[in-house]
Amino acid sequence: MSIDMEQFHQVFFEESFEGLDIMETGLLNLDMGDVDEEDINTIFRAAHSIKGGSGTFGFTSVSDFTHVMETLLDEMRDGRRQVTQVAIDVLLGSVDCLKEMLTAIQDGEDVDTARVSEYQKALEVELNGSSSEPQVTEEIVKESPVEVISEQGWQIAFSPHSHLLKTGNDPVRMFRELSSLGNLKTTVDLQGVPDFYELDPEECHLSWKLELVGNIQEQEIDDIFDWVEDDCDLSIQTISDQSIEAPVVSQPQIEAVELPSQAESEKENTIAISTKPKAKKKAKESTKPAAKTSSSIRVDTGKIDTLINMVGELVITQSMLSLVGENFELNKLDQLTNGLSQLERHTRELQESVMNIRMLPINFVFSRFPRLVHDLSTKLDKKIELVLIGENTEVDKTVVELLSDPLVHLVRNSLDHGIEMPADRVAIGKPETGTITLEAYHRGGNIVIEVRDDGKGLNKEVLKAKAIEKGLIEEDAVLTDKQIFELIFMAGFSTAEKLTDVSGRGVGMDVVRRNIQSLGGNIEISSELGKGSTIAIHLPLTLAILDGQSIAVGGERFIIPLGAILESVNVTEEMINRVAGKGETFRLRDEYLPIVRMHEIFDIKTEATKLTEGLVVVVDGQGMRCGLFIDDLLGQQQVVIKSLEANYRKIEGVSGATILGDGSVALILDIPGLVRLSNQ
Repeated sequence: MSIDMEQFHQVFFEESFEGLDIMETGLLNLDMGDVDEEDINTIFRAAHSIKGGSGTFGFTSVSDFTHVMETLLDEMRDGRRQVTQVAIDVLLGSVDCLKEMLTAIQDGEDVDTARVSEYQKALEVELNGSSSEPQVTEEIVKESPVEVISEQGWQIAFSPHSHLLKTGNDPVRMFRELSSLGNLKTTVDLQGVPDFYELDPEECHLSWKLELVGNIQEQEIDDIFDWVEDDCDLSIQTISDQSIEAPVVSQPQIEAVELPSQAESEKENTIAISTKPKAKKKAKESTKPAAKTSSSIRVDTGKIDTLINMVGELVITQSMLSLVGENFELNKLDQLTNGLSQLERHTRELQESVMNIRMLPINFVFSRFPRLVHDLSTKLDKKIELVLIGENTEVDKTVVELLSDPLVHLVRNSLDHGIEMPADRVAIGKPETGTITLEAYHRGGNIVIEVRDDGKGLNKEVLKAKAIEKGLIEEDAVLTDKQIFELIFMAGFSTAEKLTDVSGRGVGMDVVRRNIQSLGGNIEISSELGKGSTIAIHLPLTLAILDGQSIAVGGERFIIPLGAILESVNVTEEMINRVAGKGETFRLRDEYLPIVRMHEIFDIKTEATKLTEGLVVVVDGQGMRCGLFIDDLLGQQQVVIKSLEANYRKIEGVSGATILGDGSVALILDIPGLVRLSNQ
């Protein structure tokens, strides 16, 4: 029975991309000169796994390319080669190339062989230096079809353990690699093969004696068997140096031979495999379109166990309610009430368990930034250290996927505009190396992600002058510090003195804010001239469910995200202050807050039109506080968010909708959007 190997491809690709991330992180953390053995071993093992897996699935271009990387890493691991910045840069570029190769194969597209060849050549130059292999002169070739050279002979005893084939390894592939190094003579030993009826086709019962002749280093042989070193008994010994006639032909390839029948094997327990020279053929990789696979997520088994337990509790409660309902009488009312309470509790716990499965550590986003900072700081001739804090903070998978691009833009801005040149930093008494900090933490029902730098900070005068120059604000406009900082989020705003491919084209920051708002979040800026800047992103932990406060406005019901509510107050006439042409405010302790009349915003008829007749809910939206005038508070509940834009159209001040328990639809308020709408 043949096994369809394509069913394992997706797992291979996922593990390979994880391995490449490990390699990239490890390379970025390497110190020049001597390195920690475990650090280089981690990088080597990741490359080794990718090489072995790609060879198993027949992706020969990947395994061949990775083999060269592995050789370079192995020399670093053994101490034969020091780690240099050039070598690290070459290996980082090779990691990028491998990502492109694997992505192309995964998508069923052709691998860019020219680009692969370019990176492979760079690896070989770094590996071999300026040394060149001795060339065979034309005169010798003309005089004789054979040449006499002094070559090393190797005798190899290879006895696989019985489970070797189950690990995905194939001795024939290893022999093919050996034959590419020199002249190979292979003898197979059949003594361990059991009788036919006791034979397990998934186990390996053969062993081999190999003779390999050529200009070969022992390390090259070790590399081939390294993948199976724990799954076999292996002995490699030298045959005394001797002059050996070697035909000037292409390397030999192993030919398949037919095993003898059981009767023949009883006469002779060993047979030889022919190694006639053949033109070497390269396996052609499949380029058919790959089947589209759904986005996957790795889940800790503990979370699955919890989910199964919750389902079990739910089934028990359902069975109990079924029994109560079969012959219901009034004396069973308490039992029914208790059963419904259990059902509510178990449903809530089940919902939390399911949502927890979608939670991923923010490190899935943060892990890309060490490489970004390394490459751009080199390009900009700046010295920058990246600090990651709270990378294990969990957030919904959808938020993780959509957060990457906005964060990239913010970090690039800090690199380009924020951190000064080393000489400028030293001149003003700062350390030569600047620092960019990425920090994630939970606050209430939100996750907060901060991008901090210790650079030059934002110059309020320059920001305001640039905004006036571009006609974004009036010349006599009076703005608070917060409002001035937020000018950078206006479309077309940029203070860059010159255009670069890093930043400075006036596009991006407005898009960043729009993307964050589309996730139900907000973004805030604080800065101190000469000290640095902090940009804080506030996002909900999940985009599927939120804790909300139900409110009544006339005959309509709305949902306010619970995290946006600060408090609710009954307003008295003494607290109200009306400004002609500017609207209404009310005094809350030592602060005056604007009032947003909900019935006017949404054009709803209501009997409560005086501020003293209803309630004012104090909310916070993107750092701006205001009071929402409503009829009444109805209760708190968890609501499932449905996209209004996908099912109808985008409405300013509304982030989505939900279906309530009675089947009616309630709109979920977008507090920052509502504040902007009221200002208009």
